[in-house]
Amino acid sequence: MPRIWLDYAELLMTLKKGTLTRRTFDRALQALPITQHDRIWTLYLEWVSDFNVVETAVKVYRRYLMFDPAHREQYVDYLEKVENHEEAAVQLAACVNDDDFVSPKGHSKHHLWMRLCDLCAKHPLEVSRSLKVDPIIRSGLARFTDEVGRLWCKLADYYIRSGLFERARDIYEEGIASVITVRDFTTIFDRYAQFEESVLSAKMAALEEDEDDDEDDDDDADIDGNDVDLRLARLEHLMERRPLLLSSVLLRQNPHNVAEWLKRVDLYKEAGDLRQVIVCYTEAVKTVDPQQATGKPHSLWLNFAKFYEEHGDVASARLILGRAVESNFKSVDDLAAVWCVWGEMELRVAEQEEEDEEAAQQGYAAALEVMQRAVAEPSMQMVRARALEGTGRAGRVSNITVQERVHKSTKVWSFYLDLEESLGTVDTTRAAYNRMLDLKIATPQLLLNFASFLEENKYFEEAFTVYERGVSAFKWPHVKPIWHRYIDNFIARYGGSKLERTRELFEQATSKVPKEHAADLFIKFAKLEEEHGLVRHAMAIYDRATKAVEETCQLDMYRLYIKKAESFFGVTRTREIHEQAIKVLNDKDAQSMSLDYAHLERRLGEVDRARAIFTHGAQFENPKRSPDYWKQWHDFEVAHGNEDTFRDMLRVKRSVLTSFANETFYDMAASEVPVQSDAEALSRNAGQSQQLDPMSAAEASIEGQNAMQGFVASSAQSSKRKAEDELEALERQAKAIRQAATEDSEAPVSTENPEEIELDDESEEESEEGEKGASLAISPNTSIAQRSVPAAVFGGLAAAKFAAEDKTNE
Repeated sequence: MPRIWLDYAELLMTLKKGTLTRRTFDRALQALPITQHDRIWTLYLEWVSDFNVVETAVKVYRRYLMFDPAHREQYVDYLEKVENHEEAAVQLAACVNDDDFVSPKGHSKHHLWMRLCDLCAKHPLEVSRSLKVDPIIRSGLARFTDEVGRLWCKLADYYIRSGLFERARDIYEEGIASVITVRDFTTIFDRYAQFEESVLSAKMAALEEDEDDDEDDDDDADIDGNDVDLRLARLEHLMERRPLLLSSVLLRQNPHNVAEWLKRVDLYKEAGDLRQVIVCYTEAVKTVDPQQATGKPHSLWLNFAKFYEEHGDVASARLILGRAVESNFKSVDDLAAVWCVWGEMELRVAEQEEEDEEAAQQGYAAALEVMQRAVAEPSMQMVRARALEGTGRAGRVSNITVQERVHKSTKVWSFYLDLEESLGTVDTTRAAYNRMLDLKIATPQLLLNFASFLEENKYFEEAFTVYERGVSAFKWPHVKPIWHRYIDNFIARYGGSKLERTRELFEQATSKVPKEHAADLFIKFAKLEEEHGLVRHAMAIYDRATKAVEETCQLDMYRLYIKKAESFFGVTRTREIHEQAIKVLNDKDAQSMSLDYAHLERRLGEVDRARAIFTHGAQFENPKRSPDYWKQWHDFEVAHGNEDTFRDMLRVKRSVLTSFANETFYDMAASEVPVQSDAEALSRNAGQSQQLDPMSAAEASIEGQNAMQGFVASSAQSSKRKAEDELEALERQAKAIRQAATEDSEAPVSTENPEEIELDDESEEESEEGEKGASLAISPNTSIAQRSVPAAVFGGLAAAKFAAEDKTNE
């Protein structure tokens, strides 16, 4: 039974019987079946770990590993505890080399590798007797790429602790030259700098202790004696190289990073190393693939050529640019930029040689020749070959190089045409522009430049032909500047001598013009007819313009139309234009036009027509949204109306308000009632209720409580309630007006002025100014003649009433 063996072993452990205890454990393992050995081994390992006899413990652990190899990590822990690092490293190497090993403590292979590397780096002399440390750590570099920096530092530490300082420097240099992340570079570089500082500090401390001692035990000494200056120079050189080393790391990440290559060149320029600048540029243009480049690959070639130009080597700059135009760039714009920079360089060279006129002319000719090469079309043989290739590959033309497409670059053509205008003749410039138009690569601006060039050289008809080609090639809105320039120049050239041709141009321009661009053309067309044609044609054009422009410009166009019609035909001719505008315009603009129309009739003395226009225009907008309209109508009635017309205005206003009752509108800026909270409203109601009688106050309080309890925050209910309140107010006002009319009809004849307007309380505020203007101060002694009003004025109901009264009197 294992229980008896365990009790016996525990007794011997208590009695400190070492040999007897070991033999007892061995006898127990021999006597018990293997399925029960794990219970014995647990106590056995605990005793042998505390027994402090290393040789015995090592032998016991080795026997245990034969029984259960999975607990090898426990053996490693014990070996590190007793500082047997050689055996610990061997056992850890066995763990990391066993693909089936699983740590009982849950440690990963990465953790075991790092532990093995730490052990090798900290105890190189002991571990190196059994293991090859360098290959072990290098295999970790290939296996764990996220720990490259730490592993390189551990390998360097291994050589440092071994006393091989030069080898350690080689390891640091190798690590810096191989890492591809900034984090790993920073880790290695910091440790490298720390190593150099520590070596320098140790050497200086040793010299301070014994300045006369020339013996140097460090095998790293390059010369016999004091080498502090050498070590200090080495540290300074390392710190100076840091930006370049970091740049190398970034370029290893992405060798096609154009911006990083340019930064590297700037570092060499700051250091004043021109040779390295050239080497860096050469390496950059060889390494960077334009198809995979990050940034603008052509900038490398341009900066390379500019470097040679700045140092006076124009021939080398031309050679660089010549190679650049043969490079397979990703886009045509890149190659076009190279050609343009080459031409600009030739111009700068020519300007620098202005003292030598012949050399300057050669420079200008060289610039023109460069741009002619840029716009030269590919040979017919190449075109046919590409056509066959595209047909054989189902029409794929993506393989066409940029060199075969650059002759259609607008950027290149713009520069070339500028050079032709400046350096070439009129014929060569015309030929260049015509060739550009034939290639169908002209822009509106280039076409306008061509026309301006022809006009400057007195080729007017040819310029108009260019305009015609432009308006047929481009569509709106790109053709807008071409049409305006064409028409303006044609009118300036011929005036009214070729009126029919000018009209055809305008008709052609306005036939397809979008609404947002139509106003300017129609105004120019009408102005032409005013100055050189017929006025009725101008009026017809203005009428067409009011329908062709967009809705936001219609009101302004109608007002311009009215002004022109008034100036040519008089005021009365504008009536039909006003009426047409009111029918066509939207509601807001129609009301504004109605206001203008009413003012016109008022100026003409047609008060009734003006009132009818006011009545018609009132229906277009909510009175709350257009208070100015009603104010002007109010002023009109005060000046020209009477009581009946004023009442009609109020009736129209109420009817319009009713029609817009469902529209939610509240102008907080115009409202005189301050915005108040619910608590303020309740306190205000409470203050009002105190002024009432007790019964009314109680009823108001109960109604207020019920209202607060039944309040529902719903926009639909509030809108409905608001509409009902407005209807009730209108009914009360209508009732008051009817009552006032009945009292007036039944009241006896008064000696007061019959023309004085007396309104009810509800309309007093609105007609206050009207009352002031309409009322007359009459003396009590003045006798007033009274005349009866015809019954037809009051309508059919009033006539029937008067007839009934006459029969009663009879």
